[in-house]
Amino acid sequence: MRRFLYMLMGVFLLLPSCTKDFEEINQNPFYPTQTDIGPLFNTVVNSLRLGWNEQFYMHNETLYGVTQLAAKTAVGFDNITIGTEEAWGNYYKALAHIREIEERLDAMEVEEEALNNVRAQLKVLLAYKTFRITDLFGDMPFFDAGRGFESLDFARPKFDTQEEIYKYLLEDLKWVEDHINTVPNPTTASGEPYVSFGDFDNLFNADMLQDNKSLVRWRKFANSLRLRYAMRMVEKDPAFAKPILQEIIDNKLPVIEEGEEVIMSPAQQDWRNESVIWSFAEHKKLRMGSNVWHQLSENDNTDGSGIFDPRARIFFETNNADKWVPFPQFPDANTPTEGGIPYGQHRDSNYPIKGADNLYSPFNYYLVRDEKDIPEIMLTAAEVHFIKAEAYMRGLGVAMDISEAEGEYTLGVVASITFWQNVAKGSAIWENKPPILSEGEIFAAVNHPRLSIFTSNDKLQLIYTQRWLDAFRQPWEAYSLWRRTGATPREGTAPEYYRFSYPPSEASNNPENWSAQVGRMGDDSPKTKVWWMP
Repeated sequence: MRRFLYMLMGVFLLLPSCTKDFEEINQNPFYPTQTDIGPLFNTVVNSLRLGWNEQFYMHNETLYGVTQLAAKTAVGFDNITIGTEEAWGNYYKALAHIREIEERLDAMEVEEEALNNVRAQLKVLLAYKTFRITDLFGDMPFFDAGRGFESLDFARPKFDTQEEIYKYLLEDLKWVEDHINTVPNPTTASGEPYVSFGDFDNLFNADMLQDNKSLVRWRKFANSLRLRYAMRMVEKDPAFAKPILQEIIDNKLPVIEEGEEVIMSPAQQDWRNESVIWSFAEHKKLRMGSNVWHQLSENDNTDGSGIFDPRARIFFETNNADKWVPFPQFPDANTPTEGGIPYGQHRDSNYPIKGADNLYSPFNYYLVRDEKDIPEIMLTAAEVHFIKAEAYMRGLGVAMDISEAEGEYTLGVVASITFWQNVAKGSAIWENKPPILSEGEIFAAVNHPRLSIFTSNDKLQLIYTQRWLDAFRQPWEAYSLWRRTGATPREGTAPEYYRFSYPPSEASNNPENWSAQVGRMGDDSPKTKVWWMP
């Protein structure tokens, strides 16, 4: 016991010098103003990672089937609430961290202007995370939420309307465009250095801090989010949304470009993404469906000779007999039962073996297996092009211009194919990679009659189709596109699945406000449309 006490005293005696050393180690040489908010900010960035159960129950079990980006081979699970609880809980935990950072910024004894950049980054994170959750559930607690540490008055926050939330966040992102300072080593008019998260900016950590490239990316991310969500609400409130589209497109404000896709990168951020292969191996039922297959191949030749879109071989692979076979979107009594083990990790050492009863094409194994080099996607340059293409095609905020629409669409498809090829190329474990096309070969592929907008009789449909395909690993985005337009590729009648029901914990922990919200909605049901839906 005495020996233990001596050891403990020694640790305490060393604490001051350890603290000093850590301060020196963590000091950012390019930003002399230091804060204690960096690690907390990075905690919020880390919360952008997709949850295990969210992927299993919300994406694989529900959204891939609803959007028909894939097909389920059998009746699935009824435990969707496991996924909704995780997504809901992840958001509100991160929201509390965001509120805490905001409070710490308010308390800092610096010029307000010196806080502009860190406030801007925080607003972008808040917007991305909140838009994503409100699009899944609709109205939600927001303005008073995440403030329980401030007062018990906020312990059970009221629900706010999706319209209020959307407009608030879009105004916040406009603030970012107006206030973020992307010059190297910015200072206020009086010479005070801007406060910075420094190397705790783990979202764009591949950029060099000294020339503020990361802040340029934050600005581009903010404007790209403005495009996405202004377009999403344009049918509901064109007077609010169209000026946003006009400002960004007509003024050529900076947006995400090719090679700047917003992603969560396990390799760069030093984490292992074990959740994806788990969600596929445990779920087991996802295969290439007939709907998406017919957007990638001009015929049903099992040797793949009809494939005209190079992304087909990145998204999917052949069955156990090395044949391309889609699972019918609506199987009948004569449809053979699917089985096999195409997502089993035995394939690491015995890749061809997918199980004798694997009759239909699964997702590409390496796309869901690679835990280090396959990113989680938040926003692509291709999506930005497709949004602009739709704006020009429909004259939304900008003058209708078919030529501009065609150009943006073509750039979008090229950007999408290039991005997905780079995903495959960047994987260290991906064997038997599909052919990597040159830029000229990609443009040639885009001239295929099924991809070319110049010869299409329904140019807007083609824009929606390609935006839907680009969102292959963002099924929540494809889901929003379908709900807004009703025009993404589909076989059969669309389901009345317009939102996720609130997780049971909200009814238990916030009963009065939950009950009031359900009363306003009429029913906490997937059949209840979210605000921005036509």
